[in-house]
Amino acid sequence: MPALIEASELHTYYGESHVLRGVSLRIDAGESIGLLGRNGMGKTTLIRTLVGHIRPARGTVSIRSQSRGQRPPHEVARLGIAYVPEGRGIFPNLSVRENLLVAAGPGFSGNSDWTLARILALFPRLGERLRHGGHQLSGGEQQMLAIGRALLTNPDVLILDEATEGLAPLIVEEIWRVIGSIRASGVATLIVDRNYRKILAHTDRCIILQKGVVAIEDNSVALSAQDEVLSHYLGV
Repeated sequence: MPALIEASELHTYYGESHVLRGVSLRIDAGESIGLLGRNGMGKTTLIRTLVGHIRPARGTVSIRSQSRGQRPPHEVARLGIAYVPEGRGIFPNLSVRENLLVAAGPGFSGNSDWTLARILALFPRLGERLRHGGHQLSGGEQQMLAIGRALLTNPDVLILDEATEGLAPLIVEEIWRVIGSIRASGVATLIVDRNYRKILAHTDRCIILQKGVVAIEDNSVALSAQDEVLSHYLGV
């Protein structure tokens, strides 16, 4: 089957800074991938390049085998790719219900498996706060809202950038429980998080970036046993 996302030899710059140096990545249907690396290694830059926020200087990004130049983010979203950025990006002046429904609809293939009722069952806290404004939520509730809103687009790929950063331990465990449920539902995921052990436990394979280059790509179970490799590239 064709890849949902396939990036080839990406070179991306911020001004004079050469951030991505020939990165290639493939995400297949239902596959869960972890993206690891120290701060500043290019993880968020890679994600933002995949979803169209950054234009690569060289290389290609194909969505569902369609590679007609760099697509803007809204076209990437319409092709079934949902992105939850590090800053969450919720609308503070809209209610929880409005935030959830603003982009809700059938997926690229017409599926409507993710409904408002299903999201509220996944995140009971949101059901208790449907009339609250986005600005009235805690950081953890905002993260739940951002994930729920992304799922209501019925995506085939969900990209999570630092979904648990700065959250209380109980909320962090709740987010990882939800990530496990999303993976089990068949939605492909690309996950960035500082807790590499959690990523290894919730993915099929992992990629480690080192100074904008793919240093390691391996099965997550196999990589979890390579303590020296993890220590070298992640400083753990």
